[in-house]
Amino acid sequence: MISAMVLELEALHSQIHRILQSRAFRTSEVQRNLLSYLAEKSISGNADALKEYVVGLDVFAKPATYDPRQESTVRMHVARLRQKLAEYYRFEGADDPIIVDLPKGGFKVTFEPRAIEIPPAFSPPPVVEVAAPRYRREMILAGACAVAIVCALFFGARLWKMQRTSTPETANWTPELKELWAPILSSNRPLVICLSTVSSASTVFGTASGAFRLGQFLGGRKHDIQLTPSDQLSMPEIAMGNVVFVGPSTGSRTIKAVPMDQQLVLENNGIRNLKPRLGEPVFLADRPPLDPQDSADSYALVSHVPGLVGNGELLYFSGNQIPAVAGAVQAFTDAGFAKTLVTNMRKTDGTLPHFYQLVLKVRSMDDMPIDFAYVFLRELSPGKTPPIPPIPR
Repeated sequence: MISAMVLELEALHSQIHRILQSRAFRTSEVQRNLLSYLAEKSISGNADALKEYVVGLDVFAKPATYDPRQESTVRMHVARLRQKLAEYYRFEGADDPIIVDLPKGGFKVTFEPRAIEIPPAFSPPPVVEVAAPRYRREMILAGACAVAIVCALFFGARLWKMQRTSTPETANWTPELKELWAPILSSNRPLVICLSTVSSASTVFGTASGAFRLGQFLGGRKHDIQLTPSDQLSMPEIAMGNVVFVGPSTGSRTIKAVPMDQQLVLENNGIRNLKPRLGEPVFLADRPPLDPQDSADSYALVSHVPGLVGNGELLYFSGNQIPAVAGAVQAFTDAGFAKTLVTNMRKTDGTLPHFYQLVLKVRSMDDMPIDFAYVFLRELSPGKTPPIPPIPR
């Protein structure tokens, strides 16, 4: 008779094997090797003593002279592994019986059984819901964002998993986030989230990821939200509402028809600085990874401009690469990075510019943003703008 311990070990190894064979990990040999190594050390009880130096030697074949203080290869790949595990359980592993995680602060992989939902003994007859609870509404909006980009770009199964496993992000509504989003959320105008349907293969998943995150972030904070693909966005929608555009705007005739005073322009492989100031580069070029173990840098352009005839707000999150688009949205919805943004954007009079363009540098691995950096900002002056009323708490 096989002991319970053996059965448990078999279940853990089986779960690791399932993850390694998934689409999320199948194309990344580096992440597969790292997960296999850390999982084996954790199952055998040897992970608590693991050091960054040892991981560098064992997994990445670093020389004995390797100095973790001077090289961040291990830290970047461990951070990327955490994100890939989260990505796996958001999609393919949504129903797996064991949840594998890599908590921050160490190299020990944890294994937790998924909670089993026990159906009630008695199922009452169906009733008509008059008003869905707030958390249901947030999840529905998040799922709607996902479904819209799916329909536009034929990625239905992937984003359906997003809807099933997502949790609304409504807790960290900090003063900095309130200040960043005040022009959009304090208005009585309806809000339109517009998803680019002209995204290239380099940006489509970034557009999808950004759309889903916006659905989670805005779902509980704005009631009259509409969702539309860019090829169906109409001039009346722009004239009557505020628009948050996710993805490349090139090819969208409606968006291109809106007058915009640009000082920074997104080009094929970077951002063009039309009016460089002293010490600023004329062009900020995206940097692809030099090898599979290397990180990549891409630039995101965030533009907040007035709507038609100066009425309303248009907010663009754009970039040439997957992590640029996803990273721009994440930066503007992350409570921690919002502090960095507000600090750098604040003017001498203590206020934030109403309309602006700003550049973010997004560091990524395997197309997953792992770090953001503020680069610089251009305040746009389309004329006198009305004061922004405070958002109700």
